[in-house]
Amino acid sequence: MPRHAPLAGAALAAVLSLAGGARAAPAAPRVMSLDQCADQYVLALSPRQAIVGVSPRVDDRDSYMRAKSAGLPQRRATAEAVLAARPDVVVRYWGGDARLTETLERRGVQVVRIEEAEDFAGVRANVRRVAGALGQQAAGEQVVSEMDAKLRAANGAWGGKAALYLTPSGFTAGQGTLVDAVLTAAGLKGASGQVGYAPVSLEHLALSPPAALVLGFFDNFASAMVRWGPGRHRVLSRLVEEKAVGSLPGAIAGCPGWFAADGAQMLAQGARR
Repeated sequence: MPRHAPLAGAALAAVLSLAGGARAAPAAPRVMSLDQCADQYVLALSPRQAIVGVSPRVDDRDSYMRAKSAGLPQRRATAEAVLAARPDVVVRYWGGDARLTETLERRGVQVVRIEEAEDFAGVRANVRRVAGALGQQAAGEQVVSEMDAKLRAANGAWGGKAALYLTPSGFTAGQGTLVDAVLTAAGLKGASGQVGYAPVSLEHLALSPPAALVLGFFDNFASAMVRWGPGRHRVLSRLVEEKAVGSLPGAIAGCPGWFAADGAQMLAQGARR
């Protein structure tokens, strides 16, 4: 036998072992998202080739990760559309209904729900839940790490200044909301005096104007939803001009996602100008 045969045999065995390991690696589950918020999680955490469907709103201007959605199939949140795509995992925030979830689970499809988050701990839990279902724990931890780095950079920037969060439709957000957690992360103190989301009257704003305003969804100001709302009133227009210290776009404020930390960073930058 040639003296190099044992070495060649060992090398061949190593190559075969590696090839077998590659074949044994589990494929990423086929995944579909049912609504715009779920789209963001799927686009961030799943390998592109495993995404078999996203929502029809994935490329709207208020979709945070719309740039990554080009070319992906857009599907409605119906049993027929979902089952035709043959996903292993479906991710949802509000898309579909209880009957759809029951139908999918009966067919063996895992449904992962993004929960409402009152703070960044809730966001971390959402990211890790979805990442775990997709077998992408490392990607999930990377997303969490980047979010936490932004929160550290924003920490305390405004030094406790009071500010009222306000949308064009005349709503604010108080304690127990992710918006309030964003303000807190940037060193602002929410001035709504409310728990949760609540309307703010124009009369109250006119008679007791806040020291500062943080705007939400004003980038979508021309939408039909707010065209005739309080956002068009001259009182609010004046307050916005005089009191606004920052503005959170809909792509950041509309979903309990890790990108809420971008909002804290934006507000912090306003304090440092």
